[in-house]
Amino acid sequence: MRIPILVAAALAATMPFTYAENYVGGAIKSVENAGGKILTDAKDMTLYIFDKDTAGVTNCYDTCAENWPPLIAASGAAAEGEFTLVQRKDGSMQWAYKGMPLYLWKNDKKPGDVTGDGVGGVWHLAKE
Repeated sequence: MRIPILVAAALAATMPFTYAENYVGGAIKSVENAGGKILTDAKDMTLYIFDKDTAGVTNCYDTCAENWPPLIAASGAAAEGEFTLVQRKDGSMQWAYKGMPLYLWKNDKKPGDVTGDGVGGVWHLAKE
C-alpha cells in the first residue's frame, strides 16, 4: 500500500501549481501558483492580458497574434460570469476575463511557465 502513496506524493511534488476551479466548460481554469491565482487554458498553459487592449476590444493581430495566440472560444461557447467573448476581425470569438481578452505566449513551453509576464512592459498574467 505504500507504493501508491509514494507515487502520488512524487507526482504532486512535480506539479507547478494546484487547481482551484474550472470555468466555461473547462476552457479556462483558475490555478494557484507562487504569485496567487492565475488563469490557464484547458491544457494548463498560462493566460495573459495585454495593456494595449481595452475592455471588449482586442488590439493584437498579425505578428502580435503569432507571438501571443488569442484564446479562441469553441463554436457555440457562451459567456459565463466574468468570462465574456470578444469578436475578432475574422469573426472568431476570443475569451476575455473582466472584459480583457486572454492570450497565450508562444515561449511558454509547459504548464506552469510564466515567461510572458512583463514582456515589453505590456503583457501580464491574467489573475483572478
